[in-house]
Amino acid sequence: MKGGISAAYGKLLAGLALVGCATMFAMMLVIVADVGLRNIPVPGLPRGLAWSNEISELMLYLMTMAVAPWLLRQGQHIRVDILLQALPPRLAWTLEWVGDTIGLACCLFMAWYGTQAAWSSFRSGAVNIKTLVTPEWWALAPLPVVFLLLAVEMVFRMQRLGAGPRGPRNDAVSAA
Repeated sequence: MKGGISAAYGKLLAGLALVGCATMFAMMLVIVADVGLRNIPVPGLPRGLAWSNEISELMLYLMTMAVAPWLLRQGQHIRVDILLQALPPRLAWTLEWVGDTIGLACCLFMAWYGTQAAWSSFRSGAVNIKTLVTPEWWALAPLPVVFLLLAVEMVFRMQRLGAGPRGPRNDAVSAA
């Protein structure tokens, strides 16, 4: 049953990664349209898209949020493992547990803090005023969701670490 839940969760994260890819493609289209309209006059259309920088920034953020849990699952998140590869396997395995435990605690804290920030922003009616005027909580809402997804993945990582050999992970290791 656990394998089935993990596999289904992996599919959810892969779907989010596809959303991240689609967001990147949309961001590229917005930037190209903005640059094109600024440099090639088209009758009836504006000279550029005044909101393109703001939307591109938000898309970059959303893309990062959508892809982060999938990257962690794939072992492609930022990882410096040179020390783990040099240590005795049992000690490296123990340090993997320490790292995963700290990662889980950080993800849970960020999910809690993100929830507090988004809820506070929603309740206060705070807005971002730039070219566009948007409720601030719209940008904050993905944080607790993504960090909760990251926390769940940390639990699956710990499960895989416990079931695997007593040594450092072999995914995403330094080039040797």
